Amino acid sequence: MLKLTRDDLDRAHAVVGRFVPPTPAHDWPLLALRCGCEVWVKHENHTRLGAFKVRGGLVYFDAMRERLADGPGVVSATRGNHGQSVAFAARTNGVRAVIVVPEGNSVEKNAAMRALGAELVVHGADFQEALEHARGLAARDGLTMVPSFDPHLVAGVATYALEFFGQAPALDAVYVPIGLGSGICGVIAARDALGLATEVVGVVSEGAPAYAHSFDAKRPVSSNRADTMADGIACRVPVPDAVEIICGGADRIVQVRDDEIRAAMRHYFMDTHNVAEGAGAAPLAALTKERSRMAGKRVGLVLSGGNVDLPVFRAALAAEGRADI
Repeated sequence: MLKLTRDDLDRAHAVVGRFVPPTPAHDWPLLALRCGCEVWVKHENHTRLGAFKVRGGLVYFDAMRERLADGPGVVSATRGNHGQSVAFAARTNGVRAVIVVPEGNSVEKNAAMRALGAELVVHGADFQEALEHARGLAARDGLTMVPSFDPHLVAGVATYALEFFGQAPALDAVYVPIGLGSGICGVIAARDALGLATEVVGVVSEGAPAYAHSFDAKRPVSSNRADTMADGIACRVPVPDAVEIICGGADRIVQVRDDEIRAAMRHYFMDTHNVAEGAGAAPLAALTKERSRMAGKRVGLVLSGGNVDLPVFRAALAAEGRADI
């Protein structure tokens, strides 16, 4: 199981800090009223790429610099934020990046990856099919496959948790969205390295329940669907190493519906005037669902990103069922 020391975290933070200053953490009074507890938000939507993933790519490329220097480039699969991270780190290091996305992927995330210099390939009905195609390109063209879960990526994204635990008073719990697991594993690793007692609560979509089923079974359990508007958590095949870390370090996993995610996107805008993409809003949806359980506690939420297409965000703001305080 992955174990990071405080020295590991500090080294990763130094690498990330060359390009990404610490993001803010704020306690929001209106969210506190809505959720019935003290709420601290880690604003990873404020990074230069609008999401936490940029941290992982920088640390991965730093660790792999010599191997990548003379190669033909890298390839990776993504729904968007990981791809932006890879594209940004590749450009920073002078490396060619090929990014595979599924059909119907976020128009604005695709545009952002191209703007960062990535060669975009559209293939497959979902992330898993895009991933399998990326592996095929790696084998065919000699490209280095950049996975979505890797110890270097986890060390990189763990730096936001290192910041968060230093910015917010002793947190009773932190709610973290789960895509393929680097974010929640980073939070678990940072909590353990700092010797804290904070509960780590994973959040998935009911339409993409692979990690919830894996947590219950204590082993990887794939799902035949990843049907959710929250593209950052739309996965159906879990990573075994991530499952092991989550099962050993998370308190529980909460499943939320798409309508609850859309409501959380509205509430973030209403209460903080921040834009949250679906995955970024999922932790708030879960806390709202567990309002009575967390009453009076000090709770952290990871707003993992704000890269949402305008039509999707407009639909979330306009959706019925708006909850008022």
